[in-house]
Amino acid sequence: MNKPLALKLAPTTLSEVIGQKHLLGKGKILTNLVKNKKLFSMILYGKPGIGKTSIANAIVKDLNLRYRFLNATINTKKDLDIVIEEAKMYDGIILIMDEIHRLNKDKQDILLPQLESGLITLIGMTTSNPYHSINPAIRSRCQLFELKELETDDIIEGLKRAIKHPDLKGIKIDNKSIELIAKLSGNDLRYAYNLLEVAYYATDNKTITEDEIRKINNKPVFFADKNGEGHYDVLSGLQKSIRGSDVNAALHYLARLIVEGDLDSIYRRLSVIAYEDIGLANPAIGPRLDAAINAAERVGLPEARIPLGTIVTEMALSPKSNTAHTAFDEAIKDIEEGNVGTIPKHIKTNAKDYKYPHDYKGAFVIQQYLPDKLKNKKYYHPKDIGYEKNIKEIYERLEKIKGQGN
Repeated sequence: MNKPLALKLAPTTLSEVIGQKHLLGKGKILTNLVKNKKLFSMILYGKPGIGKTSIANAIVKDLNLRYRFLNATINTKKDLDIVIEEAKMYDGIILIMDEIHRLNKDKQDILLPQLESGLITLIGMTTSNPYHSINPAIRSRCQLFELKELETDDIIEGLKRAIKHPDLKGIKIDNKSIELIAKLSGNDLRYAYNLLEVAYYATDNKTITEDEIRKINNKPVFFADKNGEGHYDVLSGLQKSIRGSDVNAALHYLARLIVEGDLDSIYRRLSVIAYEDIGLANPAIGPRLDAAINAAERVGLPEARIPLGTIVTEMALSPKSNTAHTAFDEAIKDIEEGNVGTIPKHIKTNAKDYKYPHDYKGAFVIQQYLPDKLKNKKYYHPKDIGYEKNIKEIYERLEKIKGQGN
């Protein structure tokens, strides 16, 4: 079997790992662990192609430790049992487990006691945020190390190493072509290696030019896996940019989602933003967003970008208020904490002494609606911004009338 170049270039020692200088190098955490010949259970997390597997393999090779590699999705309980028996035979083993966030409860129940006893030392790897996706019992027994996204210079360094590999004998490539591959890789070193290898074998004379590279791929790759954390990072970037009224950043993250073609996620997230971040400051934004979504659905891509770009621009520059949903969250918190009380008799079903507001001037009459326990509770605190300024005036006038008891 002819292994891909990316696999052949995998580091065999920590000193060969590219990037991750916050963890690797003189005086850094992982380098010192290897130097001191001591290993603890850990979870390495970060985007694809940035060195999780490389670091895990390099650690065990540097320490010359017995290890086994499993994938939490593919490997079974039986596979895990075999590793445990081997650990007992050799008084310990290193278990490198990919996609650790996929570990189901049955496997967790088998693994946890072995981690607790130290029989197994775990090196888990995941593209997901371990604070959200990994069982707390597993997480509490591991040190968490975040791997940072590689920089363009890191990718270029890797490519310059790669062109010296015997598999690419006779390769001719200039710096501009290397830089183009790095740019197209979306900071994924594995992808950069693969693109380089394809370009090498796709030419007649082993000469790789910018034109040849663009024939293979002319669209930058960025990590936005619909089922992974990177995708939600982009959605988070979109929401935070709109919330922060940065229209340029908002359009950038919208563009990434449009290029990915994930319209459904755009629709859902914009609908949340309309009510969570803009809310009563501009209540017309909800219907306007619905109209933009309907238009986008009707025309499809690529034209869908036009109504979506328009509405995102408006949303970013709209006045913002979160008062309505934070008020409601406070009400929910009271319910969850048992802070409720009895509904006043006069507003219960068929109550005889209920005052019907429409029978009074201004369709308003003073009467108690909240339970006695909460009768002075104020959930809503309006902002003096946008349309909500008008609501605030009405709210404060009604509260003043209530205070006067008239």
